[in-house]
Amino acid sequence: MAPGGPSHRWGPLVSPSLRLAGAPLPLVGRARAYVCGITPYDTTHLGHAATFVWADVAARVLRRVGVEVVSCRNVTDVDDVLDAAAERAGARFDSFAAVGQFRFDRDMAALGVRAPTHEPRAHNHVDGVVALASALVERGAAYERDGAVLFRAGQIEAPEAPADPDETSSEAPWPAADHPDDALVWRPATPGEAAWPSPWGDGRPGWHAECAAMALTVLGPAVDLHIGGADLRHPHHTHQAAMAEALTGVRPFARARLHVGTVRVDGQKMAKSAGNLLLVGELLETHPAAAVRLLLLDRPWARAWDVERGALDAAAARLERLYGAAARHDVGAFDGAAAGAVMERLLDDLDVPGALAIAEDSGGDAARTALAVLGLS
Repeated sequence: MAPGGPSHRWGPLVSPSLRLAGAPLPLVGRARAYVCGITPYDTTHLGHAATFVWADVAARVLRRVGVEVVSCRNVTDVDDVLDAAAERAGARFDSFAAVGQFRFDRDMAALGVRAPTHEPRAHNHVDGVVALASALVERGAAYERDGAVLFRAGQIEAPEAPADPDETSSEAPWPAADHPDDALVWRPATPGEAAWPSPWGDGRPGWHAECAAMALTVLGPAVDLHIGGADLRHPHHTHQAAMAEALTGVRPFARARLHVGTVRVDGQKMAKSAGNLLLVGELLETHPAAAVRLLLLDRPWARAWDVERGALDAAAARLERLYGAAARHDVGAFDGAAAGAVMERLLDDLDVPGALAIAEDSGGDAARTALAVLGLS
């Protein structure tokens, strides 16, 4: 039983379970969560922050009802985009990534996002990718072509392909692949790139394979929660999971997925290439961190949304109303019902708007519970 948790709402033999996208996620004692982290070549923007704030809230809700959360948030510090940014800056890829990681950690701490239990870095898991590639080839799930190892992703039945182009990650097809959807597990390095030895020659890990190797190493053959932005749903998470399943035979790789909706500006996905970034560090210069956090949370987690003019001011105003509600005495005789109702809303698909409506209306312990669990106090 979690100290201070709403234990009075459930009997000692009943474990309240989180529901995500309408499906229950029953847990006994512990939850393993894999969170797709950043490629540390740029400053944190609001789109990045949305994923990690929602991952933090999911963990806080589970801890509140007595579940231990073991989280793994990777750092993709072996990446072509990172290498290109480092070269433009005249820096080594690893030192450039370390600076980017420092800035990201600073922004996450300001937003109240707790550090993950494990934070593997891709460059420390290259041997794991080599082992993964070798095993997949041995099982017939991958093949070698001219120094590259390709996973037979073209054979995956009914891949999870979103219709929204903003919710699709991309990796260019390998020219020698048997099928255009086959995914790189390993590829040869080009001159000037950082490279590591392998049975197929010096090369580098594929993007999906990096995450598969890190998740398998840290959390084992399966996870309870697979978390990332909606744009990572396919093919990145599809292929990461398929590689892990082909290796271990354990299915599904993830019991539940939390794909956080895309953050847009004027209908366009927030991205450096679009020139429409809202940087967390700049927003924190003019507004409280809790207001930025509330802006990200006061909506259904899976829904794509546009940042509208004045939205942050509105979030700050609502935060003040919640603080005022928390300072009030509870409505009626206190029996924990309203605070329990807040938790019921959060356990039902992380319904933050529903929980906040109860908190504002009831005040007192309900508001204090909402503020604490959502990391807004």
